[in-house]
Amino acid sequence: MKEPAVSADPTQVLAFETDCHIFSGCGFPGPGLHSFLFEPIFGDADSNVYFNKTMLLALLGTVIIVGFFWAAFRKPKVVPGKLQMVAEAGYDFVRRGIVYETLGKREGEKYVPLMVSIFFFVWMMNLWSIIPLAQFPVTSIIAYPAGLAAIVYILWMSITFKRHGFVGGFKNLTGYDKSLGPVLPLVMVIEFFSNVLVRPFTHAVRLFANMFAGHTLLLLFTIASWYLLNGIGIAYAGVSFVMVIVMTAFELFIQAVQAYVFVLLACSFIQGAVAEHH
Repeated sequence: MKEPAVSADPTQVLAFETDCHIFSGCGFPGPGLHSFLFEPIFGDADSNVYFNKTMLLALLGTVIIVGFFWAAFRKPKVVPGKLQMVAEAGYDFVRRGIVYETLGKREGEKYVPLMVSIFFFVWMMNLWSIIPLAQFPVTSIIAYPAGLAAIVYILWMSITFKRHGFVGGFKNLTGYDKSLGPVLPLVMVIEFFSNVLVRPFTHAVRLFANMFAGHTLLLLFTIASWYLLNGIGIAYAGVSFVMVIVMTAFELFIQAVQAYVFVLLACSFIQGAVAEHH
């Protein structure tokens, strides 16, 4: 049996033998964890310097976002041009559609720049999945969603204790309400566990899991389209290719939704921190 080869090329995502097709004596080279691992572009895992494809995409994405908004707002006009109009629409969507709706204008205004930055960063990292040559969502590597969730978590905790003090912050996190009577200790334990441990975990994993699953499905149908291009399998290859198109369109929607949900949850955490405890 002919075994599919996994390329060590750090720029190659769809790693499979180009001459491997159904009925040609090789098994289906399905995607797996190897599809999310890349050799370093320079450096190695044992050294202090390590740089691979996902880091490159994250860096390029940051440069693209900063460059876009800088170009749009470096010389703002009363009657905006096309670029400024698009940038203002995106900024206003996050400001009014997420931050103001969750936190209100008075409380939310100070957090708008951060939330806009997180939204477009997450969206750009997701979009790499369907961009030719890149074809990999950076957020499918857990370190990136975890890092963003950690930023939100630190901000959330800082606001909670700064606004309410230590005792008030503890009550805020544990849902303290003396009217609950005998069940209050149980409620406090559950709320503390949920707020302090579960929320930041699910905040990161929700984004990671959706992008990981979406990329795996795209790889599955893309590789299958090529693998089935042999003999009668060509008929099935066409069906698989249609699924590639469908999944790509679906991923476009999911990528935007996941950026929206990530920022919405971040705002809801902050809203809970600034809320007055009764």
